Amino acid sequence: MLHSGHVAFFEEAATYGDLYVGIGSDATIYELKNRRPVNPEKERLYMVKALRCVTDAWINSGSGIMDFAKEVEALKPDVFFVNTDGYTPAKQEFCDRLGIRLVVSQRIPHQGLPARSTTALRQECTIPYRLELGGGWLDQPMVSKLSPGPVLVVSLEPEMEFNHRSGMATSSRQKAIELWHTAIPEGDRVQLAHTLFCVENPPGTVNVAGSQDQLGMLLPGFNKLNYDGDYWPASIESLCDEETLRFLEEHVYLLGLPLRRDGYSPYEGMTLQAALASALATATQSIWDAVKARDVVAWGRATTASFQAQLAMFPKMMSPEMSEAIERYRGVACGWKITGAGGGGYLVLISEKPIPNAIRVHVCRG
Repeated sequence: MLHSGHVAFFEEAATYGDLYVGIGSDATIYELKNRRPVNPEKERLYMVKALRCVTDAWINSGSGIMDFAKEVEALKPDVFFVNTDGYTPAKQEFCDRLGIRLVVSQRIPHQGLPARSTTALRQECTIPYRLELGGGWLDQPMVSKLSPGPVLVVSLEPEMEFNHRSGMATSSRQKAIELWHTAIPEGDRVQLAHTLFCVENPPGTVNVAGSQDQLGMLLPGFNKLNYDGDYWPASIESLCDEETLRFLEEHVYLLGLPLRRDGYSPYEGMTLQAALASALATATQSIWDAVKARDVVAWGRATTASFQAQLAMFPKMMSPEMSEAIERYRGVACGWKITGAGGGGYLVLISEKPIPNAIRVHVCRG
């Protein structure tokens, strides 16, 4: 869907020199977004090549978020130019290794025109995404029966299209779209979330999708889901005041990570012990308390502790790429975790200071 935002992006990039554009293949877009592109790759290539600011363009031969690697290594450019939602630590490392300057677009629209994005133009659907901020796995009875504890979630406005299999409840969101099409219907949000949970987990389901996904998508604000040995929380606490939600938005940053590997399973090598589940519950409660106290440093420290408790039970959640990304920001952010069950997705950073080139989020208010 070529639009003025793309053209402005290309024109901005061309101020750095001759512009060469690598385009994701139809197969890569399906892998990342779990949907087919509106315009197929040959048509997209034709349109991009026709722009006067573009020197040349091609279809990237690779796959995933690093699908361009072979072509860029062959071209040896001076500058690699990306959008904010296209920036990842892996791309930074790739450019550093090759001596290429990585530049992130400022998203400057053409004078007199509104800012445009493909997501905004596609946004007939207003169903949110879910971001888990701590306690993941406690929505599974195999963990919360060892020690009850909370999972902390926020629903995010669909201002960008998060990658498929990225720990942002994209599968649950797709099921919600199949059920409700473009918007959450009127009604009690907890009951609607329960309906979605049952639709997504029909009788006979082996790996039950935890209810933090459905509740996290449908409940506005910052929510604490208290689990005690069941798939559904025993109670729910919510913070929906503007001060809290703005505090969250000001200190949460996301950075893209590689996709989960085919055949990835977080259950390999898992260790379930009451002490580990209790450590996860305690650290997650500390996140909630720190946010309420507006203490970013304590929030970050508790986020890291919650993540480490998850890793103690499910070590396969971590990958070498995640470790490298965390090391890059260890001295910058107050704390970190990864989205969902790991194996890929996004690095979540809690920081007092702005994280350059990171994705910012907007929490649903209602």
